[in-house]
Amino acid sequence: MSFTAPPFLATVLTMFPEAFPGPLGVSLIGTAWREKGLWTLDTVDIRAFSTDTRGFLDDTPAGGGPGAVLKADVVARAVDSLPGPKRPLLYMSARGRPLTQARVKEWATADGIVVLCGRFEGVDQRVLDARGFEEVSVGDAVLAGGEAAAMVVIEACVRLIPGVLGSGDSLSSESFEDGLLEHPQYTRPRTFEGLEIPEVLLSGDHKKVAEWRQAQREQTTRERRPDLWQAHLANSQVKSAKLEEK
Repeated sequence: MSFTAPPFLATVLTMFPEAFPGPLGVSLIGTAWREKGLWTLDTVDIRAFSTDTRGFLDDTPAGGGPGAVLKADVVARAVDSLPGPKRPLLYMSARGRPLTQARVKEWATADGIVVLCGRFEGVDQRVLDARGFEEVSVGDAVLAGGEAAAMVVIEACVRLIPGVLGSGDSLSSESFEDGLLEHPQYTRPRTFEGLEIPEVLLSGDHKKVAEWRQAQREQTTRERRPDLWQAHLANSQVKSAKLEEK
């Protein structure tokens, strides 16, 4: 008797469930959801868990200041209502740790993820601590809410699920997979507005193509992400040292 693992379940806690699926419902990601059943999307309206007769789920910041803060008890009731196995709890926040491919790969192997979308000035810290949320940032910029950021995280996870993308080989040379950014890509026509496809890519010499691509990856990483380049050099030195020990 064969066992089939349940599909990856992405649950979004949001004030605006109508924002979904957005781009998650199109192309290969959408096909993997609606036609292949490789993952599922569930939205939970936080407003439904307010006990206020007016449906309020926020209040003024303790200590004063502008704006409003999502209440801990309301968010807690929404989180506690979720059935099924325990999944990573992610809160999209500009003050969170940066989103990385390494973390995405970990989450993609779980049963799914639960993503909390903040609004206003954010969420009461007590519920984040009490429920064990990991605060995640998708970049050094502030958004009006967490919905767009949630879509980024979900798509990053879902595309790693086996069968979602057409070719698993395409994942191995992507940016961040080995600490370097991806090389530039080209396709027909051979000439575009006077710009040519690099001759080496048309040579048919697979070794030279691989060498050119590797050089481009290193150059691009040095210029655009010196932090990644330094980490890459450090990792290379460690690997070399281990080989010498053997």
